[in-house]
Formats: sequence, C-alpha cells, structure tokens
Amino acid sequence: MSLLSKRARYIVVTLIAAGAAFVPGLFGVRATTSLEAADTSPGSYLKGRVTAVESLEPLEGAEAVLQPFQEVTVRISSGPEKGDEVRAVQYEEIVSGATSDLRPGDRVILLKTEIDGTVEYAITDRYRIPSLLWVFLLFFLLAAVFGRWRGVTAIVGLMFSVGVLALYVVPSILRGGNPLVVSVIGAVIIALFSLYLSHGFNRRTSVALLSTLITLCLSALLAVLFVSLARLSGFGSEEAFYLQVGFGDINMRGLLLGGIILGALGVLDDVTTAQAAVVEELKRANASLGFKELYRRGISVGVEHIASLVNTLALAYFGASLPLFLLFTLDVYQPWWVTINGELVAEELVRTLVGSASLVCAVPIATLVAAHVFSRRRVS
Repeated sequence: MSLLSKRARYIVVTLIAAGAAFVPGLFGVRATTSLEAADTSPGSYLKGRVTAVESLEPLEGAEAVLQPFQEVTVRISSGPEKGDEVRAVQYEEIVSGATSDLRPGDRVILLKTEIDGTVEYAITDRYRIPSLLWVFLLFFLLAAVFGRWRGVTAIVGLMFSVGVLALYVVPSILRGGNPLVVSVIGAVIIALFSLYLSHGFNRRTSVALLSTLITLCLSALLAVLFVSLARLSGFGSEEAFYLQVGFGDINMRGLLLGGIILGALGVLDDVTTAQAAVVEELKRANASLGFKELYRRGISVGVEHIASLVNTLALAYFGASLPLFLLFTLDVYQPWWVTINGELVAEELVRTLVGSASLVCAVPIATLVAAHVFSRRRVS
C-alpha cells in the first residue's frame, strides 16, 4: 500500500473519529440540571479593554474583606454595547489576594448587573483566552514540526478525548450514571481511538491497546479495593462539597474512583506503546528470538522504565496540590499523622499510589502481550 493511500486512510478515520466525538447525539446531549432549570444567572458577561485606572483608598475593619480596589474605565469589545466606555469596579479579596493591579490596555471580563433599574459593572477576571490560544498554537506547531503527521493525529486524538469527556462522561454522570462505570467506558473509548490516531493502525498499536485495556481493568480493581479499605467517601475536596450541594444524587465515591481511572489512562499509553515498540524492535533485529527471550530482554528495558515511572504520577499530583501541602505545613495545631489521616490527603495518596501501581503493572503486562504476539508472527 502506497504512502498516499495510508495517509488518505488516516485522514478519513481521523475526520470520522473527530466528528463523532463532537456529535451530541452519539454520546448524549448535555444534561439539564436543577441549577440550570432555575434562572440563577447573576447578570451578563462582557469582554473589554481598560482605558483608564483610578486607585481607591483602602477600607478598614470588616469592610476590608471585600473592598473596591480600583475604579477603571473599560471600552466594551463584545455584545450590543461594543465600543461603549463604562466605569467598572475591581474588588480585591484580602483573604486570598486573588486580584492584581490593572493597567491601561489590559483585557478584562465584566459582569453587568441591573438591580432596581441601576446598571453596574464589575471586573471579574482578566481575559486570558487569546494567550491560551497562542500557547495552544505553539504546542500544535511543535507537535507538527517534530512529530510530523503523527504529531498532528495525536493532537486530533487529544481533541477526541476532550470531546468524550465533555459530551459523554460529564453529562452521563450528571444524569445520574455510575461515575465509575461511565469513566471506565469513557476511558476505553478514549484509548481505542486516541492510540490508533496517535500511533497508527498497526500491530504494535493493537498490542499497546490490549495491554492498556488489561491494565485499566486492574486499575479499576485496585481503586475499588483501596478506596474501600481506606473508607474514603469522596467528600475530601471543596469541589465535592459544592457538587453535592448542587447535584445531591451524584455518587461521590464513584466520582473519586472514576477520576483515578482517567488519571492513570493519561500515562498508560506511553508505557504500553513503549514496551510494545521495544519488543517489536528486538524481534526485527533478531528474528530468531522466541517468547522467553523477547520477554526477558523487553522486561530488562522495562525495569528502567519502571524506575522513572515511580515518580511520574506522584510528582504530577503533588505539583497540582502544592498550595495544599504548604497549607498543611503551616498548620502547627495538629500533628502530621492527623493531617495525613484526613480524607483530603488520604484521597490524594490513594489516587497517586493506585495510579503509580497501575503504571508499574503495565510494564510486565505490555511486555508479556508483545512477546506473545511478536514471537508468533514474522516482523517485516
């Protein structure tokens, strides 16, 4: 088969997969929640650019918790009021210090509210989407230049994964589906499409896919076992509390389990494809190698991979939770073992350890499957 026909096949399958991911009818339309049914919108949001800034005198006492920090003039750049200049107030949260000084030229998001006929504008945040688009463009160019066609298909696979999460996983959970079951199904769909889109339609990718699915099942079993042993309820985070308030029928323990599965999937394909590639290249270099020798040499490389994997998920989770760890370090009123025993920390520990254990198990699983497949077939 010529290179052109292979590329044409990739394009057709890529377009079908990407289109399917964003068709709400395939995975289910977004669920209408009780919060959406009621008109709870605080107002309308607009985009604008700061043209002038006036600093305000700080308040004292109880009023200082949430006080006007700056009064600015903003030229609106979206909506029916586009081009109009309005006066808006930026509030500073003293407790969190969440805001920062605005300067002329800064792009912001305005919240327009109308109470008793009086229209007010408040700055809710900086407008960052253009900067995010530049970052995505840089990422896309780097992937396309260094990864070439495979890099482009990998990005399409990433978009497909986001589509599955947004159009299937999240709506299904909001409709009352079991979060663990929904997450496992979503993970299987993501693995099925993203692996082939990223690595091509070949035997190596099929071996990696089978190994990934086996390891995902193992991850689900480990997650259920250790979440049950640790008596985790899924209410360890502030986000879980808000979800329970707004959507009381969500299974929070299942949501925790589903998050563990999806988190592990992000690194599993790297492990399984790497081990499958190692075994295939060994077979290609020496066609006389049998199952035992392929496994022995492949696992020798895999041991080095395991050594680096031990820290992979741990550092990723710790990095995301760094402010939380700093907060616990500053808490001098309770001993360290009480802190670790708390559900918030226990959830992160179980999430990290189960994910890392799954990655470690993926190495021998992928090596075993690859050695079995490539020892029985001729590699060209």
